[in-house]
Amino acid sequence: MYDVIIIGAGPAGMTAALYASRSNLKVLLIERGAPGGQMNNTAEIENYPGFESIMGPELAMKMYDGVTKFGTENAYGIVQDIKDHGDYKEVITEDTSYQAKTIIVATGCVHRKLGVPGEESFAGRGVSYCAVCDGAFFRNKRLIVVGGGDSAVEEAIYLTRFASEVVIVHRRDELRAQKIIQDRAFANEKISFIWDSVVDEIVGNDMVVTGAQIRNVKTGDVHLEPINGAFIYVGLEPLTEPFKKSGITNAAGWIETDYEMKTKIPGVFAIGDAREKDLRQITTAVGEGGIAGQQVYKYIEEQH
Repeated sequence: MYDVIIIGAGPAGMTAALYASRSNLKVLLIERGAPGGQMNNTAEIENYPGFESIMGPELAMKMYDGVTKFGTENAYGIVQDIKDHGDYKEVITEDTSYQAKTIIVATGCVHRKLGVPGEESFAGRGVSYCAVCDGAFFRNKRLIVVGGGDSAVEEAIYLTRFASEVVIVHRRDELRAQKIIQDRAFANEKISFIWDSVVDEIVGNDMVVTGAQIRNVKTGDVHLEPINGAFIYVGLEPLTEPFKKSGITNAAGWIETDYEMKTKIPGVFAIGDAREKDLRQITTAVGEGGIAGQQVYKYIEEQH
């Protein structure tokens, strides 16, 4: 019996583990991949206090090193369901189950797909959702980045380290990214823009992407844009499918909590990018992790 099971080892989950284990709680951290979550897909992080600039995977490992010092146990697993048994909770993975007095859900989210022909078939062969992971494969190539938010524009700037040209395709006539990021993109000679447009199809031969069918949403005009790769940043989907049966998610799948990170189920908390909220940043994830780690301690003290 654990005091708390934390599902997900992104910045939120790792911070919660740090706070809970420092309170001398018995902590299990379950992760389905490498610790760090979306940080592992981020090139340079420039808005995390204490670092002028740090690579995402490096910050992830620094956080993880801190978590393991205070006795947090780690397990690999893909969570299928959680059950509330009153005095204790149960976390069910694909091959085992664990019991705890409390649960913290920190599963995060993933990049939304375009859902257009060619996207799935060329995944890993020219279609990517991670510039840090795949940018180096596109040296001196012509790329499109689909989207207009912070992630899209930041990754477009990063891709200019390798690509000969990066074209940002955005369905509106202005970007949604922060102004400082926009200014960098507009000043970058390798970046150009296709406004008021969406990608209808990604095309290529048997091996690689060769173009994208792009449609202007105002005029309806369609043209084939010659490219060697497409990087897609059009929003996020919460990784909360295992928790929908428990009733803690809203219609869109995001988990609703109060300011103490409590869900509708006593003893079940949620933090990080899986929560219903406006700002999804490492700083907010860390803050929520600290709150949840402390709230778990208070909950257990009150119950026992």
